[in-house]
Amino acid sequence: MNNILLLEDLPEIRAWLKSLVLQVFPNATITECSRVHDALAHVSAMRFQLALIDLGLPDGSGTDVVAALREAQPDAQSVVVTIHDDDDHLFPALQAGAYGYILKEQSRELITEQLQRISQGEPPLSPSIARKVIKYFASQPKQQAPTMPDVSLTERESEVLLRVAKGFTLPEIGVQLGLSRHTIADYVKQIYRKLNVSSRAEAALEAQRLGLFRR
Repeated sequence: MNNILLLEDLPEIRAWLKSLVLQVFPNATITECSRVHDALAHVSAMRFQLALIDLGLPDGSGTDVVAALREAQPDAQSVVVTIHDDDDHLFPALQAGAYGYILKEQSRELITEQLQRISQGEPPLSPSIARKVIKYFASQPKQQAPTMPDVSLTERESEVLLRVAKGFTLPEIGVQLGLSRHTIADYVKQIYRKLNVSSRAEAALEAQRLGLFRR
């Protein structure tokens, strides 16, 4: 990760998050912002590989920055870092394009571990958020056939997708299927490319649409 955007209005929390980011990505250049307006200006002027975005900000919602970054820089990964774990904040952020969703209440060690997953190709989701997302998508009614994606997954890809959708990590999936984490990571990349998705939440929705939860 070369350039990272950090959007957080409270100076002490911003400094704390910056220290965590530099622990995981020691060579990164971090652009710090405290307002939506400033973050949007940086998104227009700079290229980022990663953005850590708070939601409740003095001049608006960080969700607007997530959406803007996805539109302007599709390869950039937006990770929400917030105190809000309710549906009204979670799902709009995911729909806007958030790659991950981390709760600030967690320990320094757990947040650091979740940030490390980014380099491993795993979306960083707090455990309670992952459970909420999977429960939501698994409970959705089956979509009619015309809305299903025009894709063809292999049996192995379907097995991997189902486990990704259920919230298992790449090492856990590797153990379950008798494959290395790197092999699972390659499968996940192929699956995301085929389904045209970029997050675990979107993958869960596609797994539900494909009927994999009924297995």
